[in-house]
Amino acid sequence: MSSILVFVFDGLQPAQVNARLMPNLTAFADAGVIFTNHHSVFPTVTRVNASSMVTGMNSGGHGLAGNRLMIREYDPDHVMPAMEPELAQVAKSGVPILLCPTLGQILAEHGKEYVAIGVGTSGNMYLHNPTAEDTGGATIHPTFALPADLHEALIDRFGPWPEEARPNTMRMAHARRIMTEYVLPERMPAVALIWSSEPDKAQHAAGVGSTLSDTAIKEADGQFGDMLQWLRENGTDDDTDIIVISDHGYSTISKVAGVEALVHEAGFAFGGEEGGVVVAQNGGAALFYTPPGDYDTAEQLATWLMAQPWCGTITASAAVAGIPGTLPASLVGNEGPRAPELTMSFRWDSNTNDAGYAGTAYSTYGEPGTGQHGSMSKHEMNNILFAQGPSFKSNHRVDTPSGNFDLTPTILKLLGLPGGQSMYGRVLEEALLDGPTDVDWIIELHDAEHNLGEKIYRQRIKISKVGTTSYVDEGNSLG
Repeated sequence: MSSILVFVFDGLQPAQVNARLMPNLTAFADAGVIFTNHHSVFPTVTRVNASSMVTGMNSGGHGLAGNRLMIREYDPDHVMPAMEPELAQVAKSGVPILLCPTLGQILAEHGKEYVAIGVGTSGNMYLHNPTAEDTGGATIHPTFALPADLHEALIDRFGPWPEEARPNTMRMAHARRIMTEYVLPERMPAVALIWSSEPDKAQHAAGVGSTLSDTAIKEADGQFGDMLQWLRENGTDDDTDIIVISDHGYSTISKVAGVEALVHEAGFAFGGEEGGVVVAQNGGAALFYTPPGDYDTAEQLATWLMAQPWCGTITASAAVAGIPGTLPASLVGNEGPRAPELTMSFRWDSNTNDAGYAGTAYSTYGEPGTGQHGSMSKHEMNNILFAQGPSFKSNHRVDTPSGNFDLTPTILKLLGLPGGQSMYGRVLEEALLDGPTDVDWIIELHDAEHNLGEKIYRQRIKISKVGTTSYVDEGNSLG
């Protein structure tokens, strides 16, 4: 049976996969399967999408609503960052981090391992396998490991982690060394994942298409090439299914709107107060938590948001369903036990930045001209997926919609294991060697509007559907 290696480029978008920047990945993609219509999960932030990759669920299903979020059963009044120390405290309190089984847990039930290693945020890596200490498998990050004693053991063997830098190439090289000298040859997991923090870190710092971004991409591609070379030299390339994916695309910040401050300047009370609003800023999106059962505050907030020039889409949870002008959170996958009452995606456009990359948007923070993500922009919703190996077709393009939550169901199918049937994502059968040539799919447009007096707010969300699985193509306010 084939083993599976997943390689993640954080924040890589399709336009950046070309022979100039990424000769190794371009050649890999051309020889295998190219998914031309691949989707991030909304909000298009890393920790939401990492959770979707390992659970096969959207954010409503797995309960990790944002890079910043509120977990009400842990703290009903405050937003927290989804970082390792904070998430570990939540887990220690007895509150589950994710609301459904992860790939690591499912594999452990069948006597197999999932080992993930990455050099991005601690929160990202923690979410890959939060229960590894108890259920098996491992997660490796420069600042911690699960199980905890693995961290010092790896430092004893491989030396201290290099300092974080931009580009973050030295840390990635260290991670690749641990992967090729320890994880793959010694632990031989059924599924191994390695996560590059580039080009995300470079694009946040200097912008999409900047000299720093291009350098980071070229060096990350070099690390990928070294990974492939190791597989070839060790004779395991012929029986390894390799999947290459990114978590989201990218936009360039047009203007900054600090929504949290603006909401309270507009007169809304703070969390814990009567009618209080708690705001979780997530770059190109913002989550709004209003007191449970307080429909009036949610409606007033939605109406105020719709009047702002930076407001794109607004979705409402089932708890406040029916607010004029909103669309249901279930439409974009963030309905669930931990759903915020309202979720706003910033307004965006397809203007190009100085380097010629399309897609600009408002952001809750950052500097205009630098890179950002989180919104429902088509430039952020569209990301990359390529696959090559004994289970996949060769020299093949798949135009059917696919998404990050399809990763785990497809992996379970490749391993011949159950569990994928209960997930929101689907098996990408059309890419498999014995799979169908075509899969039927449709596009839906969902509109809402609200007369504000001085103007009419209109929004539209575009969805692609394959069977019962929906993919968010884009969403924005109109006019």
